Amino acid sequence: MSRKGEEEKVGDNSLDREEFIQKVLTAYRQTPGTTGTIRRSDRLVAAQLYARGVPLRAVENALVLAASRRLLRPAGALPLGTIHSLAYFLPVVDEVRALNLSQDYFRYLRSKIACFCSNASDPPTDR
Repeated sequence: MSRKGEEEKVGDNSLDREEFIQKVLTAYRQTPGTTGTIRRSDRLVAAQLYARGVPLRAVENALVLAASRRLLRPAGALPLGTIHSLAYFLPVVDEVRALNLSQDYFRYLRSKIACFCSNASDPPTDR
């Protein structure tokens, strides 16, 4: 594919391939529960998502959905391990694409995650 072809819209993305990959990797790195480290395999997964025409918004929403499921669990639940690969989120990307959910739902989840993360970073208080 020519460079010009790479800059055409993919799905509803108006980003070129490198911009898309960078935005996906940045979102992944910032997702709670991940190592925050980008590996070559993560870059390849992001490139595959671009090649499949997956919209950036679908990837970002999948990261939010998976993170919320992992964070917003019962208080007594055993802790989950750290996510080491963007590939972990691929089934959730497919799920988000298949669902017809409002962006309001994902905004709600983002606010719940932000609240959870800010509460988790607060020092415990003595009562």
